[in-house]
Formats: sequence, C-alpha cells, structure tokens
Amino acid sequence: MNKEWSELNKTMQTELKKRGTFNQGIFSLMKLRDELWNTILSLKNELSSDEFNAIPFINAEGYHSKTIAYSLWHVFRIEDIVAHTLVAEDQQVFFKGNYQKRINAPIITTGNELVKQEIADFSKELNLDELYHYIGEVKDSTEVVLESLSFDDIKKKISDETKENLRSLHVVSEDENAVWLIDYWCNKDIRGLIQMPFSRHWIMHLEACLRIKNKIHP
Repeated sequence: MNKEWSELNKTMQTELKKRGTFNQGIFSLMKLRDELWNTILSLKNELSSDEFNAIPFINAEGYHSKTIAYSLWHVFRIEDIVAHTLVAEDQQVFFKGNYQKRINAPIITTGNELVKQEIADFSKELNLDELYHYIGEVKDSTEVVLESLSFDDIKKKISDETKENLRSLHVVSEDENAVWLIDYWCNKDIRGLIQMPFSRHWIMHLEACLRIKNKIHP
C-alpha cells in the first residue's frame, strides 16, 4: 500500500475515535480523499478509452483483475449507495442525475456480480466522460454528508427500516458475489462505514488501478 495514503488513513481512523480529535479526523479524511482524487483525475488525462477498458489480469485473484473503468464505477456506486441511502437517507446522485442513461450503463448495481469477460464487456458500454461527471458529483455530495456528522452521529447503527429501503432499491444484486454487501454495510456503525467504503475502499481499488495502468501503459 502507498505509504503516504496508508499513514494518513491510520491517522484519520485514530482521530475519529475520540471526541476531542474528531473534527481533525474529518479533516484528515478529506485530505486523504483529495490526494486519491488527484490520482483518479490523472488517470483520465493519461489513459485512452481502450486502456480504461483493458483487463490484463483477467484470470488473477484480487482487485487488479478488473478494468479501471469498472473499478471507478464500483467504488463510486458503493459510495453513492452508502452515503445517501444508508447515512443521509436521501436520494442517490445516480438516480437524481439520471446517470444510468447518461453513462449508458446496463446495470444500476455495484457490479460485484460481474466476472472476467463480463467486466470487460460492461466497461466498453460506459460513457467515460459521464462516468467522471458522476464520480465527481458523488465525491462532492459524500463530503457534504461527512462534514455534517458529529462525533455522536458516527456511533449510530443502520436501522432495519433503512436496510429494507436499501433492498427495495435493487442497487445490490442478489447474486452471491454481491448480496452479502447489504449485511456487511448494515452491521457497521457510521464510523465503520467511514473506514470502508469512504477511505480504505478507495485506496484498495486505486492501487489496483495503478497496477493495471503500469501493465498496459509502461
């Protein structure tokens, strides 16, 4: 793991645990996300559409077995779902902005159910410019939600009603590779969700994206 990202992530997690350092923890989280975001933007400037859709490690185990386009979709669909449906309990950016049509996406889910060639085929369908509009809007809207949280808020658990609302939206596939996400998220408190998916999830997938980039774009 990138040492700077890892250290900032550890610092943020420690700061969020105490009331006296909570606000600094949110600041550290924003700093980490901004650094990761700059790397995400650099991919757009450096790679072609074909490179975003390339899947050089198709038979590997791990996050690098995807495409970069898929990885961005996956990270930010999850963030949108968790930030808005589970934490803020409002409408997802995806639906509010009519992004399924704009991105030309054949699914509304996180994409966990897709494997190997399905991931490559899915990636080729996406409008990359609109995908970047979407992920930017998700990032900004999530940070509004995060900055509104208090120390007491982050101890809250997801209610059964909110969990059922999530199920009703069908944004998580019922495939065995995806459906576990609902219990995974809803068994965490808000602080747990800040750690995953709002920070560590970005790092894991972005490092995989850089591994893909270094393979196809030396």
